[in-house]
Amino acid sequence: MPCLQVLLPAASLLQLQDVRKTCCEFLESQLHPTNCLGIRAFADMHACTELLHQANTFAEQHFSDIVQGEEFVNLGIEQVCSLIASDKLTVLSEEKVFEAVITWVNHDKDVRQEHMAHLMEHVRLPLLSRDYLVQRVEEETLVKNSSACKDYLIEAMKYHLLPGDQRTLIKSARTRQRTPVSLPKLMVVVGGQAPKAIRSVECYDFKEEQWHQVAELPSRRCRSGVVYMNGHVFAVGGFNGSLRVRTVDSYDPVKDQWISVANMQDRRSTLGAAVLNGLLYAVGGFDGSTGLATVEAYNVKANEWFHVAPMNTRRSSVGVGVVGGMLYAVGGYDGASRQCLSTVECYNPSTNEWSYISEMGTRRSGAGVGVLNGWLYAVGGHDGPLVRKSVEVYDPSTNLWKQVADMNMCRRNAGVCAVDGMLYVVGGDDGSCNLASVEYYNPATDKWTLLPSCMSTGRSYAGVTVIDKPL
Repeated sequence: MPCLQVLLPAASLLQLQDVRKTCCEFLESQLHPTNCLGIRAFADMHACTELLHQANTFAEQHFSDIVQGEEFVNLGIEQVCSLIASDKLTVLSEEKVFEAVITWVNHDKDVRQEHMAHLMEHVRLPLLSRDYLVQRVEEETLVKNSSACKDYLIEAMKYHLLPGDQRTLIKSARTRQRTPVSLPKLMVVVGGQAPKAIRSVECYDFKEEQWHQVAELPSRRCRSGVVYMNGHVFAVGGFNGSLRVRTVDSYDPVKDQWISVANMQDRRSTLGAAVLNGLLYAVGGFDGSTGLATVEAYNVKANEWFHVAPMNTRRSSVGVGVVGGMLYAVGGYDGASRQCLSTVECYNPSTNEWSYISEMGTRRSGAGVGVLNGWLYAVGGHDGPLVRKSVEVYDPSTNLWKQVADMNMCRRNAGVCAVDGMLYVVGGDDGSCNLASVEYYNPATDKWTLLPSCMSTGRSYAGVTVIDKPL
């Protein structure tokens, strides 16, 4: 970059448009959450409009990652405001925006706290949950010290007191949902059994409708939990062909590279893994001798695992999903009673308690679990020797399960993920062989369709997640 700081202004001065264009294209190819704000400022200074637009879009799309970096806390007040005011900001929850504001102010609190009201004007507090407003926002000292911030908090509380149909009558920038531009997606399939544990990782590009191999895992891994969090894929625990492991590997899609992070406290294979409130949860599994009821959570910033409340039931081959701020553990196998399970339990992180919900209609061990439109799907699995193609779905608002259309094929130990309103089920085995096929469910038509292209290798017990395609 230092040589470009000389080359680009010189090219502009001498009107060498080709050189200037090449410099901008190079910088565009280098955009990353750690440098995009710097490149944005550089583009602005030198009136590189296309590069400025690309860097700005990148910053909006990777907001959750950039707020953890040095560049963000060194921004000026107007730059922070213009970023958090954007309708196109990609955030899972408005909590990220509030926390980013607090982080920025606290970086130089004496000087910056006078800007709190100006910043909070752009935080969409009404979109936050009532619990978060009361427990976090109202208790924040920087909010307590500003009467204007208290007014924004009151506005949010009033919004929550209104019936749903009346909320639309409030015309405020703060009650408007953000509408981020959807990034192109990749489906990542990590490791698995084919028929032994493998290192292979492949991606399906939804736009190109093609499979690609990417960097292999550092070691063989199947029966692991796989999630996407903070711009990285995490492969948690599993089986390496001879041992159940505690190890965790993290994949950076931009660098196409895996690194190891902190080990779990317990060995676990056939576990469930999910992300809830910024923590990665590893649920149940099998340690080589017994099924586990224990659950632990990983804090990325601290690179640390800690136990939370255990489940009421031991569950290996368990599927998990997050709906409405709750973590669900679905079916599995209870080694103690040698039963495939139809029971389901739900974890509330604010009380640190597990409680049973309605049972499924069917016992399912090794079911794929996915979340679509606020409903929890349990797909396939088996009950003893019988491998299922049936699917049932849980509606948390009624606490009821219902059957939906069967898959085209019987599958257990398959990966499941949701993309653009469809539920994808990847690989697995049908009781006699590993499958390379993928099928997806459309809830609008209640139909399953096989994807025309298969994975390069049939695999069961692979981890599957969806990521934003790196630029």
